[in-house]
Amino acid sequence: MNCQNIREKFTGYLTGEISKKEKERIQTHVRQCKDCREELESLTEIWTKLGVLKEKQPSPQLRTRFYSMLEDYKQSETKKAKKEKIHLLSWLKNLWPRRPAFQFALSLGILVLGLVIGNLWTVIPRQNAITTALVDEVRGMRQALAVSLIDQESASERLQGINMSYSMADPDEELLDKLLSTLKSDPSVSVRLAAVDALYLFHNHPKVKQGLIDSLSQQSSPMIQAALIDLMVSIRERRAVDALKSLLDSEDVNPEIKDRAEQGIQRLSF
Repeated sequence: MNCQNIREKFTGYLTGEISKKEKERIQTHVRQCKDCREELESLTEIWTKLGVLKEKQPSPQLRTRFYSMLEDYKQSETKKAKKEKIHLLSWLKNLWPRRPAFQFALSLGILVLGLVIGNLWTVIPRQNAITTALVDEVRGMRQALAVSLIDQESASERLQGINMSYSMADPDEELLDKLLSTLKSDPSVSVRLAAVDALYLFHNHPKVKQGLIDSLSQQSSPMIQAALIDLMVSIRERRAVDALKSLLDSEDVNPEIKDRAEQGIQRLSF
């Protein structure tokens, strides 16, 4: 690995979120590279100073409010579309003339227009088919690009790939699998948090729901655990209760996370 790849893993090295093999590679590299060694020593000093500060977890309401705001936005967009449809129907109704003579003239005009459209009937379907094929091809390329970015070694590129998935209304199985595997095993906490937020958008997919529930028992980071608990509460996923109870029984779980899990169980039990 070159210096850039080594430095990208310094955060995971300090937090203990990389494998033993990667840790040994970093140690071997910094013994030979003065610049990387000095940067790691500087980061270690900063990390040590931060260690004496009390870790503060986000409030239980923070991520819940985020998901609530996102859900409100989706509902407001749906209501807006319905209002626009009603407005269009009302506008068309006002265009229809009330006098019989005018109604006859308008009907005749519509008939002529229908004949013209009929002549184009053989052309339009072919154009629509071409347009649909192009849209599908672009969608497939975007999803393939997102998957490719999530597979990169750079955390920033993986984040970029996850961010691309936010705008996809109907992701394919490969992208969903990639987001779930990223949540399960990515070495970066920031990347895993981004995966949680992306998967929330697709939580109605059965595979995603089960993957999120299973991930509760697989995560060791308090931040990820808190995000998953808030997500389960936000989507009212009652099947997560058993996984939350397992967190309460675990000795390795942060006390604040246990409190949040207990609150989640109470809210999902009603």
